[in-house]
Amino acid sequence: MQRPAALQLQDLVLNLQVPVSMQLSTLDIIIIIAYFAAVLFIGFWISKRASKDIDSYFLGNNELPWYALGLSNASGMFDISGTMWMVYLLFVYGLKSLYIPWLWPSFNQIFMMVFLSVWLRRSGVMTGAQWITFRFGKGLGGNLSHIIVVVFALMSVLGFIAYGFIGIGIFSAEFLPWKLAADPKLNQTYYALIVTSFTTLYVVKGGMFSVVFTEIMQFFIMTIACVAVGVIAMVQVSPEMLAAAVPEGWTSVFFGWELDLDWSGRLESANAKIVEDGYSLFTIFFMLVVFKGVLQSAAGPAPNYDMQRVLSAKTPIEAAKMSWVVNVVLLVPRYMLIAGLTVLALVFFTDDLNNMGEDVDFEKILPFVMANYVPAGLLGILVAGLLAAFMSTFAATVNAAPAYVVNDIYKRYINNEASEKTYVWMSYIVSIAFVIAGTIIGLYVSSINQMIMWIVSALYGGYTASNLLKWVWWRFNGFGYFIGMLTGIIAAIPMVYVEQQTGLSALEAFPILFGACLAGCYIGTIMTPPDDMEVLKNFYKQTRPWGFWGPVQAALTQDNPAVKPNESFRRDTFNVVIGIIWQTSLAALGIFLVIKDWQSLGITIGVITVTSVILKFTWFDRLQDYPPDVTVTRSD
Repeated sequence: MQRPAALQLQDLVLNLQVPVSMQLSTLDIIIIIAYFAAVLFIGFWISKRASKDIDSYFLGNNELPWYALGLSNASGMFDISGTMWMVYLLFVYGLKSLYIPWLWPSFNQIFMMVFLSVWLRRSGVMTGAQWITFRFGKGLGGNLSHIIVVVFALMSVLGFIAYGFIGIGIFSAEFLPWKLAADPKLNQTYYALIVTSFTTLYVVKGGMFSVVFTEIMQFFIMTIACVAVGVIAMVQVSPEMLAAAVPEGWTSVFFGWELDLDWSGRLESANAKIVEDGYSLFTIFFMLVVFKGVLQSAAGPAPNYDMQRVLSAKTPIEAAKMSWVVNVVLLVPRYMLIAGLTVLALVFFTDDLNNMGEDVDFEKILPFVMANYVPAGLLGILVAGLLAAFMSTFAATVNAAPAYVVNDIYKRYINNEASEKTYVWMSYIVSIAFVIAGTIIGLYVSSINQMIMWIVSALYGGYTASNLLKWVWWRFNGFGYFIGMLTGIIAAIPMVYVEQQTGLSALEAFPILFGACLAGCYIGTIMTPPDDMEVLKNFYKQTRPWGFWGPVQAALTQDNPAVKPNESFRRDTFNVVIGIIWQTSLAALGIFLVIKDWQSLGITIGVITVTSVILKFTWFDRLQDYPPDVTVTRSD
């Protein structure tokens, strides 16, 4: 049975150990110190602009251009533990590994690009919880749904702060040259405290402005490092050397009923890993991944920093373009890094992996390549870039916490007449408090697996059903949303132990969790009255999703015959399919370039060109900020 993605990532971070001595030159150290100084300078330089009011602090006052938000979002996706996981996937599964990250699902950005970012941004709200009020109103059902989203968001924030604390500490202790304590565990803790405190300082001072501008700088640092590692691999490894190191079918993106990759005679532990992961019957795995991925993607982003970036865009069209640019700028350089690390390891590190026997650690590929194949100067850039990858995700997570506490709890339920300065200062306090709380949790490593597993299971099982129905069914109300989410959270808790006892993974359990949540949504909805028709009319008119909105559409037509339903479902579905092909081809391009498979590279460029032209006419040219019959309003 395959282990859940988040748990695999957790293992990669927690088990990271450098197999050889990492020697940083004076130039490398200067580069790393210069990076930290630049980040701190940016945070303080723009702090006055961010501290005017909470719109500026949380949303950048909706003044940040779409390409800046897109680069920022891309930077946050350069997650080092995720990169290490994908290196392992490419090493063992070859080009077929392109489909395995759909577990997350990686193609959710396509759904965002095609229609969800536009729908979300049309609300004009500040947070995901505030969006729930826009959808369900302020009655009892609306308040219950609002509260459970806030709880869900804050638990996620707390868990990911703790996760980031552990990762930053272990990575920094292994890759930075200074020993702060003789005890390795204490050394990691000191590093984690220093780096998280540093990151918190510039986030608290600069808010969303600071997050975006520092992440743009981090993106360019990481891109340079990615391309450089890819070029090093291209110089060091010839196609013939690679062909001798991999089994037949490794370079093919196509698959049959079974995976049909045989590592016998090369790396026996890879065959055992395929069986352990449960991917041998690859078609069954693929169907489960697509089923879960489509439903989860259609539900929209979780109420965290991803949604904050969408709501920060200037307009709905810019929100969609932001999601588009993430794919354009991220996939090729990131997969050049993944492919570069993988091919160097395949040729030069396979013997070491064989010598590990059953205890093979694929996560040691990255530090091995860094120690042996990255020259001075570039090594400093790569270490700074990997630190930036940790820090960017941590920073965006920290910025999300006060948005929910200040805007969705204090301002809504306690004091909605405080000054803007009060809200901003409260945001400082809340950010620091959440970092402290997450740090305390992070000090107890044994509890992190349960925290991460709970979040992922709740997200997959509890979030999907409720948040899919909120878009497509007019009758779905706040009570149904609350009960569906609550059902998912309760059902997710025992999943931590179910896998240990039965081997049933989160992916295999997803249909069961989804079905239970769907039943909770339906029962909660039909047992309670519909939401206020005026709330539904306001939501539908401004957002205009497709789905089952007949009664609301009829009520709006009586008021204004010019109001037309959204009839773009077929076009959006077509664009999602084309977009997934386009996105997957961009990822494959980075791999084919590094392994110098020029024929496949040419075909891939052709696919990217054709799909890009199609999307130009069927998606880009048809984008609308708002339906033509809408007068824009802001929902507070």
